[in-house]
Amino acid sequence: MEALDIARWQFGIVTVYHFLMVPLTIGLGTLVAILQTRWHKTGNEAYLRMTKFWGKLFLINFIMGVATGIVQEFQFGMAWSEYSRFVGDVFGAPLAMEALLAFFVESTFLGLWIFGWKKLPPRIHLACLWIAVAGSIVSAYFILVANSWMQHPVGVEMLNGRPVMVDAWAVFTNNTALVAFFHTITGAMAVAGGFLLGISWYQLWRRRKDGIDTVDATGRVIVGESATIPGRDKKDHSVWIKSLRFGAVVAMIAFAGSAVSGDLSGKLMFEQQPMKMAAAEAACHDGTSFSILSLGDVGSRDCSEVVAVMEVPGLLSFLAHNDFTTEIKGVNTLVPEYQAKYGKYLPDDPMYGDRAGQEINYVPVMPVTYWGFRMMIGFGGLAAAAAAVALWATRKGTVPKSKALMRLALIGILAPFGANAAGWIFTEMGRQPFVVAPNPSMSGIDQVFMFTASAVSPGVSAGEVIFSLVALTTVYAVLLVVEVVLLTKYIRGGVVSAMPELDQTKKTDDGGTGPGGEADDDVLAFAY
Repeated sequence: MEALDIARWQFGIVTVYHFLMVPLTIGLGTLVAILQTRWHKTGNEAYLRMTKFWGKLFLINFIMGVATGIVQEFQFGMAWSEYSRFVGDVFGAPLAMEALLAFFVESTFLGLWIFGWKKLPPRIHLACLWIAVAGSIVSAYFILVANSWMQHPVGVEMLNGRPVMVDAWAVFTNNTALVAFFHTITGAMAVAGGFLLGISWYQLWRRRKDGIDTVDATGRVIVGESATIPGRDKKDHSVWIKSLRFGAVVAMIAFAGSAVSGDLSGKLMFEQQPMKMAAAEAACHDGTSFSILSLGDVGSRDCSEVVAVMEVPGLLSFLAHNDFTTEIKGVNTLVPEYQAKYGKYLPDDPMYGDRAGQEINYVPVMPVTYWGFRMMIGFGGLAAAAAAVALWATRKGTVPKSKALMRLALIGILAPFGANAAGWIFTEMGRQPFVVAPNPSMSGIDQVFMFTASAVSPGVSAGEVIFSLVALTTVYAVLLVVEVVLLTKYIRGGVVSAMPELDQTKKTDDGGTGPGGEADDDVLAFAY
């Protein structure tokens, strides 16, 4: 493999790994802020417990997101220097605002929230969390502005072969960025909703298993308490049933929002990157039908071996143009158009190395785009359906005693993560062979694009990239184990893991027993 191929694998692994933390950070942070707001308004201790427990998991995920995200910036200079030179005059503004404004605001106010319990006035403390959450959302927007410019370059002029920003407003209000931001936030809320649902189901199941909660003849819950298990009182039941139903509602609303934003995103893709959407459908020929299932070699260059098994007539046209009759161009029609606009062969330029003069394959890897598109929709729909089932199953105040259902609920946490990852992979790989896709509607200026083959650092060898790939993957694997172990530890510990003062058996300073002893005033008990 060449340095370019390995560098792409490295960037893909690091980016997808980091993006597992991003939606949970954004979504869970928002839900924790809502829960603390409810506690502030109602004084209900259940909301305080919910804030502390989910807040602890939020903090674990947040720090892992920071650790894995830092590497992203370094990759631009290490493995993709030519790309960095090309986009630098455009990316400088959004990335600087993300780092200097959004990230610093997020980190500063999150620190005040962590160490401000019982030290800051309640309203100020709550405001710190909301500002930190807003910082994470704004941070995501600036990142998406940069990424969306790669998908749909606007607001620039070409000077000496490089795009230079001449209209910052156009860059920051890129319609691709606005829709991507909407889609990303709804996806993040779906992740957080599923996270609350699965873990709360597990906790309610444990209460049933331990005999704390029972049901009457009608199946309605009889909430109990345990004198031997710390924190397992009636308020504990309230924490989990409220969290479960809150998460389920959020997951369903988020899926509806994702469907709307996904439809808007699809319409933009049909207009801005028609080959990506044709590949997502394995649409070899012009037509109007949406493929539910196609079989054959979807990676073949001319699509000759692809056979549509299940189709919905007119749906593809509706997704693209809101009608059922307009034909959508297929791969076989688009390839000659791309070759006429952007060339049939890579330029004979030293920056392309051994690839100079090779024929350009404008068709992305169809198995990835085709199945990635369906996995995104399928996992999202599955998570929403599971949320609806959970609402119905818990209508009488608890979950069934079935261990199999509990395991399904925990596994279901992964569904919205899968939808987010599949969507991200589809979006990025569907842009190939461009790292900066051309904008065909940009006043006829089609030269604002960059082939991925020319973006890699020319002075980096395949061996060097392999070394960094192995090193980063190893470190990330260790971090994954650390995060899973920490999350598992505190999830099993329940609310007491975030509020040790609930453990009535904990010894106080004078050797007696009481509500937590010195841990009551030790903020690090919550922070760490």
